[in-house]
Amino acid sequence: MKDLIKYIIPAILITGLFSCEDLFEPVNENRLTPDYVETDPESAEGILLHAYTGLISHTTLTATATDDAVSNNLGDELKRMATGQLSAQFNPVQRWSKYTEIFYINKFINIIESDKVRWNQNDTVNLLFKERLLGEALAMRAIYHFYILEAHAGMSSSNQLLGIPYYEKYLTEDDDFNLPRLTFQATVDKITTDLDKAIELLPMVYSDEVGDVLPRHRIYRHDHYIVANGEQFDLRISGKIARAVKARVELFAASPSFLNGGGYYERAANTAAALINTLGGISEIGDDFEFYLTDASFKSGEIIWRSAMEGSEGSAWLETNNFPPSVNGSGDINPSHNLVSAFPMENGYPATTENGYDPQNPYQSRDPRLAAFIVCNGQTLYAGARIVTGLGGGFDRVDSIVERSTHTGYYMKKLMRNDVRINNDGTVVGKKHANVYFRLTELFLILAEAANEIGGPDYAVGGMTARDIIGAIRERAGIEQPDAYLASIASVEGMRELIRNERRIELCFEGHRFWDMRRWGLPLNESVKGYFHNGTQYVEIPVVEPRTFPAHAKYLPIPYSEILKFPALEQNQGW
Repeated sequence: MKDLIKYIIPAILITGLFSCEDLFEPVNENRLTPDYVETDPESAEGILLHAYTGLISHTTLTATATDDAVSNNLGDELKRMATGQLSAQFNPVQRWSKYTEIFYINKFINIIESDKVRWNQNDTVNLLFKERLLGEALAMRAIYHFYILEAHAGMSSSNQLLGIPYYEKYLTEDDDFNLPRLTFQATVDKITTDLDKAIELLPMVYSDEVGDVLPRHRIYRHDHYIVANGEQFDLRISGKIARAVKARVELFAASPSFLNGGGYYERAANTAAALINTLGGISEIGDDFEFYLTDASFKSGEIIWRSAMEGSEGSAWLETNNFPPSVNGSGDINPSHNLVSAFPMENGYPATTENGYDPQNPYQSRDPRLAAFIVCNGQTLYAGARIVTGLGGGFDRVDSIVERSTHTGYYMKKLMRNDVRINNDGTVVGKKHANVYFRLTELFLILAEAANEIGGPDYAVGGMTARDIIGAIRERAGIEQPDAYLASIASVEGMRELIRNERRIELCFEGHRFWDMRRWGLPLNESVKGYFHNGTQYVEIPVVEPRTFPAHAKYLPIPYSEILKFPALEQNQGW
């Protein structure tokens, strides 16, 4: 980690320094110094903007390391990890390298606090910029520490639940990096403290219509306010986003693998409920569960935080990688039959024969989200292309016999735009995409999980219960009403199982399942199953790919190289 410092300042000197019109003009290299960067507003802000490039989005497809999917790419690192190669030397989901962004952020906070940069010639606007930028930096510092905590917290060899080192100042290469890990709770409290400070400084949203009052209730002229907090900054971290992230952190802390409550379910529930009610309440669940299909859906109320939309020509990398072969994709991510079985019947009951499930007509009368999120055998995609993953089907048999065809009998459909075209001649009609960092549905699921753990299915926080929230999500999905199965659940345990299943379905392929299984302490070694039609009947393949995690893998390792360099770091048990 210490070696990273020597590379930060040179990178800062480049970040944010050149505009398009500067690109072909000679630059006076004598001005590219730390002193220049620390006094020039555009260059200084470039340090903060660098942190936005490392955010983790919903297209970080860790599902292939879980019981939700496999990759048909034999060299896939997640496949290697999930089938027995995970170690402190090989860990493709490690996040220790995210400390790089934290050092950038702390450097920026130093610049803010030094008052060397004049952000605007007007004193009032200058103060508004300073407060907002400091709020952004504190929130981003909390987010990156949370990324690392989520991946590396765990039980140490001395049987203590540990977090991570928390860096609150910019260190030079001569400073001491050999810091011990904080306790888990101390780390969580550092993260939430930074988020609380950020919330005090940030506008709830960036808008030209938000009014003249900052959270501190100081009055500013409207024209002054919007220069620093107007809609032109809409995709930067805001008070709304910081509150949502805080709820995520608090639920993580409360989870069974960590503090198992400890007051953090209450914190998570209160944080989530307050934000939901500010946004409009349970009615905001709306009717959009396919948030990724159009340009407009990325700009809807379902998206709490996302990146900018891609350029006018868009892209098709996600579709190229994951469309079935018959429509010229590589079919990379293959959902499991385990996941398909988690989708209930259309009447809301689990998909069992007792509830009307027919193993030889397996996709009939199922939750509409199944057809929306997963390509099943016989499903028709755009332009009339029928995807056949079993025997029969003429030309479409390519979806079950070529090198990159499905290993499980399914292809991923969620996240991809069905108006992208990959033509036979290799040309592509791309569409706009965006990286999504936080969805409104996740916020509702945080509240449902926390409220149920506090007081059961009908315990209300902010006027909302777990039953209310899960009912609204399932009704939006198209589950038949009234939802008799939901009404039948009376216990904390029954509602917990349903909430976890709804979270698995609603957030599938968005990078949550891998981390949820660990925070819940669920078994990690359930083999991935497949389901194919053999020309006569559907047959289950009980082991398409095993899951071979060691018993201690709910807590992931600190990278071995860091343990070697810094003896104050204590490794998690078993690694």
